[in-house]
Amino acid sequence: MDAAFTAEDEVFRDEVRTYLREATPPELKYKVENGIEMKRDDVIGWHKILYKKGWVAPNWPEEYGGPGWTLTQKYIFDEELGFAGAPRLVTFGINMCGPVLIGFGTEAQRERFLPPMLSGEEVWCQGYSEPGSGSDLASLQTRAVRDGDEWVINGTKTWTTKAHWADWCFMLVRTSSEGKKQEGITFVLVDLKSPGIEIKPIILMDGLHETNMVFFTDVRVPVENTIGEIDKGWSIGKYLLAHERMSGGSLGTHKTLLRQLKQIATDDEVSGGRPLAEDPDFAHEIAKIEIEMRTLEAFNLRALDKLSKDGELGGKALGVEANIFKIRNTEIHQRLTELKMKAIGYYANPYLISALSHGWNEPPIGAEYANGITPGYLHFRKVTIYSGSNEIQHNIIAKAQLGL
Repeated sequence: MDAAFTAEDEVFRDEVRTYLREATPPELKYKVENGIEMKRDDVIGWHKILYKKGWVAPNWPEEYGGPGWTLTQKYIFDEELGFAGAPRLVTFGINMCGPVLIGFGTEAQRERFLPPMLSGEEVWCQGYSEPGSGSDLASLQTRAVRDGDEWVINGTKTWTTKAHWADWCFMLVRTSSEGKKQEGITFVLVDLKSPGIEIKPIILMDGLHETNMVFFTDVRVPVENTIGEIDKGWSIGKYLLAHERMSGGSLGTHKTLLRQLKQIATDDEVSGGRPLAEDPDFAHEIAKIEIEMRTLEAFNLRALDKLSKDGELGGKALGVEANIFKIRNTEIHQRLTELKMKAIGYYANPYLISALSHGWNEPPIGAEYANGITPGYLHFRKVTIYSGSNEIQHNIIAKAQLGL
């Protein structure tokens, strides 16, 4: 795997690794490693640290505030973020809406929205899924009716991650019922401070508040906040989903989970006083997941090489690679959390939601990291569903590759 990187790439990796080690606040690294709930100020504070360094938007062109990195450098940076125990940013602005604005927005829209998105002054969320339109996103029914220079929006969005943190929401809305259901959809930007918007929390299985129901009642939005052509937003929505599914493309977070899993298996004992790592069945499970990760990494690096040769940026040239990555990446993620649950054994049972809050000072039951294993397992049940369920991804691949 190392042969894919040049000597210059490794110098860059050392630079990134050194900076992240020195710049990541210890209290944030502690929260990440022990599954402690992140607050808005934690994540925005880290965003501003990376912004000051000029590293907050690796996928953006240099003219809009990106660092001017190659695709390989972006891959390395994403991987090192996972190794460093750095908190993940709220990616809906930087990784999703930002590339859409750069690729499809007007110059006035880019001047208005990109600078505060880059600096972290304005936080974004994604308004795609609806109560009756999840995997079949094209069936969405949130409607925008034009009234002069404004859209009047009515409808409901669900599973809206971080809406309670966000200032703005990029949305797909129905502006016409003519033609196929993929037609008549428009991509708009909505100020969440607008009258008529109500945000209600959805508490997930892990007991934490990350997602929301968002209700729109006669919400007025300037037509000038439309991105691209009216009724032609479906193609923009698909472009954005390719960014979401591929993300950074690296497996840094997964490699960190695997390292933690191996440490648990080395520290914990099974019957007879032997480490769990010496149990043949469990050792087989660890070896199997590691081989799968290495295989996926080889696939990712091949896709990276393809993009580099094509001279494309950010995912335009990616076809089913993004769908394949999404499937395997999420399956491996879930398997890693399952194996950590299995490794920690009965210490995973006493799940105390209050132990995930900053300031909890009761002694942990078992190792300190045990507090975060059950909520992590529960939380990441969702990864095979979001960004288009894995079942839908299989259908897309079959249609694209087999003509089915």
